Amino acid sequence: MENKPFKPFIPAEKVMPEFTIFSVILGIILAVVFGGANAYLGLRIGTTISASIPAAVLSMGVMRIILKRDSILENNMAQTIGSAGESLAAGAIFTIPALFMWASEGLTAMPSVIDISLIAICGGVLGVMMMIPLRSALIVKEHGVLAYPEGTACAEVLMAGEEGGSKASVVFAGLGIGAVYKFIADGLKLFPSEVDYSIKAYPGSGIGVDVLPALAGVGYIVGPRVSSYMFSGGLLTWFVIMPMIVLFGSDLVIFPAEVSVAELWATGGTWGIWDAFVRYIGAGALVAGGFISLIKSLPTIVTTFKAAFKSYGKGSGSSSLRTEQDIATPIILGTCLIVALFIWLYPGIPVNPLGAIIVLVFGFFFSTVASRIVGSIGSSNTPVSGMTIATVMVTAIILKATGTVGTEGMVAAIAIGSVICVIVAISADASQDLKTGFLVGATPKKQQLGEMVGVIASGLAIGGTLHLLNSAWGFGSEELAAPQATMMKMVIEGVMEGNLPWTLVFIGIFIAIFVEVLGLPVLPIAIGVYLPFHLSAGIMLGGVVRWFIDKKKFADEKAKNDAVQAGILYASGLVAGEGLIGILLAVLAVLGVSADISGIISLGNIGGIVAYAILLFTLFSFAVRGAKKK
Repeated sequence: MENKPFKPFIPAEKVMPEFTIFSVILGIILAVVFGGANAYLGLRIGTTISASIPAAVLSMGVMRIILKRDSILENNMAQTIGSAGESLAAGAIFTIPALFMWASEGLTAMPSVIDISLIAICGGVLGVMMMIPLRSALIVKEHGVLAYPEGTACAEVLMAGEEGGSKASVVFAGLGIGAVYKFIADGLKLFPSEVDYSIKAYPGSGIGVDVLPALAGVGYIVGPRVSSYMFSGGLLTWFVIMPMIVLFGSDLVIFPAEVSVAELWATGGTWGIWDAFVRYIGAGALVAGGFISLIKSLPTIVTTFKAAFKSYGKGSGSSSLRTEQDIATPIILGTCLIVALFIWLYPGIPVNPLGAIIVLVFGFFFSTVASRIVGSIGSSNTPVSGMTIATVMVTAIILKATGTVGTEGMVAAIAIGSVICVIVAISADASQDLKTGFLVGATPKKQQLGEMVGVIASGLAIGGTLHLLNSAWGFGSEELAAPQATMMKMVIEGVMEGNLPWTLVFIGIFIAIFVEVLGLPVLPIAIGVYLPFHLSAGIMLGGVVRWFIDKKKFADEKAKNDAVQAGILYASGLVAGEGLIGILLAVLAVLGVSADISGIISLGNIGGIVAYAILLFTLFSFAVRGAKKK
């Protein structure tokens, strides 16, 4: 099928301010802010959000209202740089915390800030470079075929520029309310952020909810369907599997626990049972879910590679049209080669020549896959964890077979997996950003340079952010469960040492297969199986608010869409606000400063439930108000 010539919002002949000092500085600020917030969110609940639309709205508000600048291409550049931060953070937190956990166990040295930043930057640079030659094949030639939903939505926001001020105020309102709420709950501790009740009449079970703004925001953004899938996974583990363990294994000592199940229940309650057994079941479900998602993507992978090999290297870097200029192919190839050599030669990244080759091969493979998949089904459904699991498992097997074993092999496998994971996340983000640029009429070469700026800025920040969060609470703790990184750690240990409780892991694997046979989406249910029920419950309540908005009658379809979008912007602000205060509280914890007033006054569990209900009502109210604004 031959596509009709496309005319972007800003024609190729028109030159406007684009890669300017204003757009670069604002973009860097957004990259660091959303990168830090997404890092905290992902480490806490195991999922991240796309920052493209909030970044676009905020950049538009700042550019138009504060800086009095009126260039859609400047706004797009700031959004491009800013969204790179959250994507790089997502890639880093899925893997790198495993290095901290091994260090806390005394197996290896603590990774330095510089080493973490360089791992992330190497992956980010490769992700941008490997995606550039695909722009012509996937974004230009298949315009009208591949939707790139987030990129298209972001372009719509930018092109509706006159609404930028009011939309930006909604994001800022969510950010402020989320920040104040988080500080009151986890800083002042006026009420507990986790409401928890054990059900004594039903041993092994418990009920509760984490009453935090990020959970409400995530639940609203992903919607009621995905929220309910996560919630159902929590119900399965906390109300079926855990009571069965207590009922049938009461007097038994089951590996990996060192005491009987009855003693675990008596001393640790539901959390003792969950920590000893359920997280391994959840890890098995996540591994299987990742592989199932990857296998289901195989037709797309084959189609992508056929197109990619035909067009690779045939970019439009030398075109005279502004809107068709990419970074030249020789520069791309040279940069990839230099980064691969650096990964091999830099001592802080424990990768040998074979590992560097694995990075290039898997990186090219999965960046191509990710670029195509986000065009078809969006960034949220891209099986990043599945690709990363496949990488670390295959890498661990290759390293073990070639004699790199023990701690050295484990660290090398996670380092390679970290680079690959960042490559996948950044190539997916760059694809969406370049689609936005294609629609609004940006200069691709300048956008690609902007992606590099965002990668470097957020990469420099991520090392310090991870060290700060680990120093405050520790990865794998109740505060920062780091579910994906914990899972990657267990997978690598299982391959290298064979010390996993495989029966529990296989229970999780077959739960995932059972869910797939039923025709339900595996990954969100697997995440619900892995995470504590309290997190899934908090997310579910945010999804219920979205359900009310979806079912509510509005004047017309446009009003309904306005309400949904206003809610998403406010919810994004809630997530960012909690993430920023979470980092602030980590700083205070490291400094030994406490704002805790719970010894003087505390509203208790009831206060937490009431506060969360009020927060959910503000989310509903801002969404409804969005439909009424002209």
